[in-house]
Amino acid sequence: MSFFNIFGHMTNDVAIDLGTANTLVYKKTSGVVINEPSVVAVSTDNKKIIAIGQQAKAMLGKNPDEVRVIKPLKDGVIADFQVTELLLRNLIMRAQKKRLLVRPRVIVCVPSGITEVEKRAVRDSALHAGAREVYLISEPVASAIGADLPIEQACGNMVMDIGGGTSEIAVISLSHIVVHNSIRVGGDKLDIDIINYLRKKNNLHVGLQTAEQIKMEIGSAYPLKEELTMDVRGRDVVSGFPVTLKISSEEIREAISETIATMIDAIKRLLERTAPELSADIAEHGIFLTGGGALLKGLDEKICKTVDLPVHVVPDPLECVVKGAGRVLDDVDRYKKVLIKRIED
Repeated sequence: MSFFNIFGHMTNDVAIDLGTANTLVYKKTSGVVINEPSVVAVSTDNKKIIAIGQQAKAMLGKNPDEVRVIKPLKDGVIADFQVTELLLRNLIMRAQKKRLLVRPRVIVCVPSGITEVEKRAVRDSALHAGAREVYLISEPVASAIGADLPIEQACGNMVMDIGGGTSEIAVISLSHIVVHNSIRVGGDKLDIDIINYLRKKNNLHVGLQTAEQIKMEIGSAYPLKEELTMDVRGRDVVSGFPVTLKISSEEIREAISETIATMIDAIKRLLERTAPELSADIAEHGIFLTGGGALLKGLDEKICKTVDLPVHVVPDPLECVVKGAGRVLDDVDRYKKVLIKRIED
């Protein structure tokens, strides 16, 4: 029996979408079993983990000096090797639910523009966290598989995966990326834009969690049929006192407009490098948006109006990448071409 046949029959294998904002885990035969923020809270006294995921995220901006709240991934790659290893170990153990004699093989989703050094850091972190073998798959390919696109055919499939730290755009044909563009701009940048805008225009200082909530509730990239408002609590920059202001969706759209324009410019640059035959396919089928950033209201309309192409938000865009990697787990013989070549020691 070949390696891939053995790999395909292991029931404790997992696929991990190791994202800047969220980490998702897919377990073979069980589907998506974990969806947690990529945040770890660590004691500064003994370096022990206090909380991981949603519990740790709730501490952001509220932690004392004795507790460090860390986001170990930045721009889609590992910024803190040790904490990433702790995060992965916790998630792999939780996915298994019980200790197994055979350690799992793991597929990890990574940005298409990742360097060899960054690939090795991901692989080593997963191995130290308890994986037996580690294989990598690029996020655009995984998202295309998760979106049911015919990537194995001689047909241009264009996907844009908008994560917390990066936006990955790729044209895929015959199971490979033909052209791609990776920009280190994503949902986290939109949050920072909102913080800076409110501080400058409204003298209101808010934290990252509040900015994310504003983005999700009233943020939009294109004018809404009915504009929204939201009461936002923060600190007055001048007086230093807590205040509550009513903020509109028009203001937030202005705040994030420059970053949205950067994302669309990345699409334009990729289209300029795309072969005419593939461009014809894209013109017919359109661009598919995946990742948490695809949930921003009106983003599909904004891109459609700007590049004059059909734009589709896939169902469950936040889980699309890990579900695609999960399909590779379920049928490795079919999809073995899409795995990134293994890095040898």
